Amino acid sequence: METFIGISIPFIGTLLGSTMVYFLKKNLSKGFERIILGIAAGVMVAASIWSLLIPSMEMSKCLVWLPTSIGMIIGTLIFYFIDLILKKKKLEKSEKIDNIMLAVTLHNIPEGMAVGIAFASYLAGGLSLAACYALAIGIAIQNFPEGTIVSLPLYKKGYSKNKAFFYGFISALFELLGAIVTLLFTNIVSVIMPYLLALAAGAMFYVTIVELIPESDSENKTNVIGFLIGFLIMMILDVTLG
Repeated sequence: METFIGISIPFIGTLLGSTMVYFLKKNLSKGFERIILGIAAGVMVAASIWSLLIPSMEMSKCLVWLPTSIGMIIGTLIFYFIDLILKKKKLEKSEKIDNIMLAVTLHNIPEGMAVGIAFASYLAGGLSLAACYALAIGIAIQNFPEGTIVSLPLYKKGYSKNKAFFYGFISALFELLGAIVTLLFTNIVSVIMPYLLALAAGAMFYVTIVELIPESDSENKTNVIGFLIGFLIMMILDVTLG
């Protein structure tokens, strides 16, 4: 039961963020958008370090840096090539709803995978339950503004609030499904856990560097404040709960 609750936490975070479409105005201030994107970036970087990379190295029996390095490279390359494919097909987030949903789904895959891998590690006797919850809570924190950023632009483009919320729900659902699918392969996952933890971290780093940081860039550097807040929140959660 604690595992199911844990993998549901990021899903709930995105879902709650999507509900903000019912309360916020169509046009958010640029400063607000930048600071919440900065928070999201800070949380993802901290979560990758404390909940994924460090446990990956701790679980490696020899050459502790090697499985972690290989996993990070693979995770980064997977999303790099996905981006190349999308660019070749000229798919942009602003073109149509199918492409928006595709971009959001790709964004959520490493997050769901990271949570699923973490809880698979817990079931296999690797990570502690507290560390898994710290990761799930941290991702949920960054998922809240993400859910808002997913649904609000759709509302601004003319979709009803209900439809905009529905697409936010779908994006959250893919994240939950990613975690569940990962858990179904727990026996296999436990053998290659150090690689998979690092792979998830590499994917999360890629999403952060390519999507969140550029989108949050601002002249007055409010994104830096957001990044610091998000990083400290996740760091404190991991150190305290771990």
